[in-house]
Amino acid sequence: MPSAYRAAPSALLACLVLAGCSPVMEDSVSADSKGAASARASATAAGGASSKQSIPVGAGPQTKYAVQEQPPAGSCRYRYVKREPLPDPKCTPGATSPAVTQANLASTICRKGGYTKDIRPPVSVTSKEKQLNAASYGYKGSLSDAEYDHLISLQLGGDPNDSRNLWVQPPDPGHKPGTGVNNLKDPVETKLHTAICNGRVTLAAAQRAIVTDWTTALESLGLG
Repeated sequence: MPSAYRAAPSALLACLVLAGCSPVMEDSVSADSKGAASARASATAAGGASSKQSIPVGAGPQTKYAVQEQPPAGSCRYRYVKREPLPDPKCTPGATSPAVTQANLASTICRKGGYTKDIRPPVSVTSKEKQLNAASYGYKGSLSDAEYDHLISLQLGGDPNDSRNLWVQPPDPGHKPGTGVNNLKDPVETKLHTAICNGRVTLAAAQRAIVTDWTTALESLGLG
């Protein structure tokens, strides 16, 4: 076996001189490449899909809604930022409605008189979905204190009944059990809706921000 070890450097030298090849070392990766990879990893770990990854598009408003299949029981995991709950991006990446576009805001989410009440699925559908989704996330608390939340809310052009856009959102830290739904995500959605309709941010930017991390959505768009 000693002869084999002596032969290895000769083979490597021949490769370098005759073929012009070079061994790939980890240290040869540029600092910029490492930094970009680290940034992508950090963004993913923090709860976000890559900014290049498109948000799924749902079926849009329906004349009649049906109970949607949910992820398998126990397959989803909550994430927490400053103790605030965020959904599992694999189970709940968000989904937009094809009925809402930047071009038709005035006749959809920004129209006078409201938009969401006409497209919201009935409780007879969402209550069943909520129970199934609670099992998906392993949620053990009171369902009356948890919201069956549209990750991209209807007022931001989210799909009404796509399972990728709905999750059982646990109550905020310090919430008193039995007092019903009350969370800090709702006012964030309202502020984003106002900014869209005032032309301060685009529909796509607001949707991307809320999907990435609702707790930092306003700050990331300069609205905080």
